[in-house]
Amino acid sequence: MELYLAILLFTATASITPGPNNIMIMAAGVNFGIQKSLPHLFGICLGFPIMVIAIGLGFSVVFNAYPLLHNAINVIGIIYLLYLAWLIASAKPTKIRTDATKPLSFIQAVLFQWVNPKAWVMATGAISAYTSSDGDILGHVLFIAFAFSITAGISVGIWLVFGAGLKRYLDNPLHYRVFNIVMAMLLVGSMSPVIINLIEQYLV
Repeated sequence: MELYLAILLFTATASITPGPNNIMIMAAGVNFGIQKSLPHLFGICLGFPIMVIAIGLGFSVVFNAYPLLHNAINVIGIIYLLYLAWLIASAKPTKIRTDATKPLSFIQAVLFQWVNPKAWVMATGAISAYTSSDGDILGHVLFIAFAFSITAGISVGIWLVFGAGLKRYLDNPLHYRVFNIVMAMLLVGSMSPVIINLIEQYLV
């Protein structure tokens, strides 16, 4: 029982803290509202637990054997997040409220987890900390995935509602612009640990 409570505490803490998913869903709440952002939210809630299960059932072995593959995924994720940060920072109120611009779709949000640096840290950290070779690995992995699906759903939902609530305060184009730039900067900042790690590996 203590182990399961510890897993729930870890997943709740990891899920509520700022990261690419939370920052992007909050920006989506501001820019598109709750209803249009729900596929994005559901994609996170399903995509991340799937990733946890995949890592727990063998992907970690592959990445330990071929660390360059893991680094390549990190680089792809950084490039993609920088692109998303640019889209958020450069969005204009008149443009972003049209149907031409949309939040991430359900499938895009599911796939995004595989290039999300924070998702990798959370998943590998949970698997490493709360499973052992002499225990019920499958049971623990499935519970970790279940815990993340619940806590991530609640946490991401809070960020989405918070973002939607801010929308009425951002009718001023200047405030709207500043908000998007701050969100873009936070998104880039959330990648800093991964960027620093890659620099230390290859440039230092």
